[in-house]
Amino acid sequence: MWPLSRRHAPKQFGRLKGDQSTLQMAVERVRSFGLDKIFISTADEYLATVREQVPELPAGHLWGEPARRDLAAAVGLTLCRLKRRGLSGTLAMLWADHFMDHPEVFVQALRRAERLVAVNPQRFVFLGESPRFANHNLGWIHAGPEIAPGEKSFLGWKYRPELDECRRLYESGEWLWNPGYFVFDIDFVLGLYRQFMPEMEAALAAMADDEEKLRQNYPELPAISFDSAIIEHISPEQAVVLPVNLGWSDPGTLYALKETMASAPTDNYVKGTVSVQRTVDSFIVNEEPEKLVAAVGLDGVIVVNTKDALLVCHKDHVPDIKVLLKNLEEEGKGQYL
Repeated sequence: MWPLSRRHAPKQFGRLKGDQSTLQMAVERVRSFGLDKIFISTADEYLATVREQVPELPAGHLWGEPARRDLAAAVGLTLCRLKRRGLSGTLAMLWADHFMDHPEVFVQALRRAERLVAVNPQRFVFLGESPRFANHNLGWIHAGPEIAPGEKSFLGWKYRPELDECRRLYESGEWLWNPGYFVFDIDFVLGLYRQFMPEMEAALAAMADDEEKLRQNYPELPAISFDSAIIEHISPEQAVVLPVNLGWSDPGTLYALKETMASAPTDNYVKGTVSVQRTVDSFIVNEEPEKLVAAVGLDGVIVVNTKDALLVCHKDHVPDIKVLLKNLEEEGKGQYL
């Protein structure tokens, strides 16, 4: 998402769509559950930004992580912190950087998932989004036969399969997008940590209410994904899938953001002081109102102008932006990242 998303201001804090950040949208979606039920965990460097954007969050419901150690550590730390507060029961694991067209469907699905976990705390509930195309930039859930109206069995998943396989999954009608929304019992998942990640669980439990240990030892934890650490160990009998149509999207790249914003594949997304002619399927954003960005004859091109950086990139080369950022770091130009 660079240069719209930076280290000091990642995409979940930017107002990419409308007048709210995706963090604020995420909080708004679940506000009906009660602000006292919402907890936010983020990097220490973003604590002030979160507090500024969600000032109504109760005191003590915002937690920092002193280093980035991937999601196994981050989720496990949050679960241990909740237990230290004497909390147990059902937890929804949600994300702060997504778009969603049908939040009311999301809330209904969360409430249904909550009831399912209450009946059987020894299982996971996956929300599976109805796929709109063969997207190879995210994971897929294999949904099996219906076990109750609106509920399907869980047969497995694939993480970012190749495009040809994505097309096969999409055409089969048996696979759903995995937006990463999980609902589960806190004690059940902590038990999985103790079973499959015992050293990490013990370390996190010791850090949960000891800031000195947290700052000293958390950065030394292994960087492992939550999927690899926990979800891969869940058997099909321990899970259920709720197929949903949320109008969900995770704009992890600038072109993915363009696909989310544009009403048709060949439409442009234009924001700021911009003039276009004979241009299609392009993403053009100008953050300098006193400067005009003019585009003529473009097809599938990304143009982003900010106060300190200008990016011009064809949509087919979006993955190369990661290489660009690595090169900038090595060239001593980290101030632009």
